[in-house]
Amino acid sequence: MFDLTFNVDDKGVATPLTLEIRQAVIAGWTGRDPVARDKHIAELEALGIARPATTPIYYRCSARRLTFADAIEVCGEDSSGEVEFVLIGWQGRIFVGCGSDHTDRKVESYSVTVSKQMCDKPMASELWELEDVIGHWDQLVLRSWAVIGGQRVLYQEGTLDHMLPVKDLVARGFDQGALPDGCAMFGGTFAAKGGIRPASRFEFELEDPVLKRKISHGYDVVTLPVRG
Repeated sequence: MFDLTFNVDDKGVATPLTLEIRQAVIAGWTGRDPVARDKHIAELEALGIARPATTPIYYRCSARRLTFADAIEVCGEDSSGEVEFVLIGWQGRIFVGCGSDHTDRKVESYSVTVSKQMCDKPMASELWELEDVIGHWDQLVLRSWAVIGGQRVLYQEGTLDHMLPVKDLVARGFDQGALPDGCAMFGGTFAAKGGIRPASRFEFELEDPVLKRKISHGYDVVTLPVRG
């Protein structure tokens, strides 16, 4: 357990809120459309990653992996980011944020669970109240860019009508259908344009086109040498 201080946006006014993060969950294969979901599964299979036992599936991750850092360190050249919305439960409320499930793909090829522990999970420091966006949830947009070979390219983009609704996502993963206090859950991602590949920098955002606002963050990827 550890504390993270976010800024909650309330009609353009940012209010600091410190939350005790008790657990982190990475929800995978959360697409509503089975065709799009299977496309992402096939994308990972091409990297030697086995199909999931269930869809959706909920992986546990060390809560300490969550970070607001502008750079993360990874081992080798086999990791990459994925933009995801993040739900955080606290005192009966749910907040919405945005983060990157940065994952070691080489490790993922033999154990997805282990791969989730290998890299930090960068997050933006801003949150929205779920109740402020749930009425137009399906219109929210997730988007990411990757800097590859010195070029910034659009890496992922999609609206949340392609993902399981919040109620279903929470109900399938937690007893009594409630997100526990202090639980940060990453909600799934979209297929990468051009395929999954490493980048020297990863940038991501969650856009609300109705209330005209965005949550965004970016981070550099510092590669550590692999010896032996």
